[in-house]
Amino acid sequence: MNWITNYVRPRINSIFSRREVPENLWQKCDECGTMLFHRELAENQNVCTQCDHHMAITPRERFNHLFDGGIFTEVAVPAPKEDPLHFRDQKKYPERMRAAQKKTGEKEAMLVAKGEIGRTPIVAAAQDFSFMGGSMGMYVGNAIIAAAQEAVKLKRPLILFSAAGGARMQEGILSLMQMPRTTVAVEMLKEANLPYIVVLTHPTTGGVTASYAMLGDVHISEPNALICFAGPRVIEQTIREKLPDGFQRAEYLLDHGMLDRVTKRTEMRDELITITRMLMNQPPAIKGDLPAPTPDETAKVAQAEETGKNEHQDI
Repeated sequence: MNWITNYVRPRINSIFSRREVPENLWQKCDECGTMLFHRELAENQNVCTQCDHHMAITPRERFNHLFDGGIFTEVAVPAPKEDPLHFRDQKKYPERMRAAQKKTGEKEAMLVAKGEIGRTPIVAAAQDFSFMGGSMGMYVGNAIIAAAQEAVKLKRPLILFSAAGGARMQEGILSLMQMPRTTVAVEMLKEANLPYIVVLTHPTTGGVTASYAMLGDVHISEPNALICFAGPRVIEQTIREKLPDGFQRAEYLLDHGMLDRVTKRTEMRDELITITRMLMNQPPAIKGDLPAPTPDETAKVAQAEETGKNEHQDI
């Protein structure tokens, strides 16, 4: 009896029992409902392989795909004063901050880094919508200023990925003050004749749209991204009229001249390499892991070829 109880029954149960599948192996597409394997989804930069729906992606994941070999160096951002207004709604502001930090694993709503894309040195900044809605507070203002200063110091272009619900209400007027502060930071780049490229992702709204997100030399958006100051629901309730289909979406804004490009996330890196090198008066990048040849190197190769032709003719 003990032999049956201790050996046979557990063995039978192990064979026929249903194995538990981890919940994080599959993710459902919000648009088409397709179940996507997590590795396949991550390799495709969180873009649905069935319907091309662009799901949320963190700044760190974005940078891993953007920079050459996923290698980048974080740029230090000065920490602002914690809870300057002693704000409290249902929770204290510091409690909300700790919860967001635990959820995302990041200190704040923006990540600044420097590295190379297509062997082109750049500085990049990206907002994290999963961190309190990517809201613009004093830290985000400090981050953009730090990114601009680093770009001017290293003479590199700045590429910014925006994703925000607007200003952070827990910081009140101090969050609204980041609009003119970041505008001054963008002016620093323009005075240094350095490109400032903005990639608007879903969603980019509120004071962010009214400041640094719409001050770029080139504006690119991911497909179907919501880009606005006041949302469509607020506008409909105010004017009491039905808005056009796709109103305030990327494709609508492209048709009406507010954007320069709408580019898929999987094609964004190549697009940014081309535009950045063009604005920096550099030759086109060569596909592969080699840098583009300098004009001097190109001239030497042409001279060597010409010399070889002449020698061949003499023979």
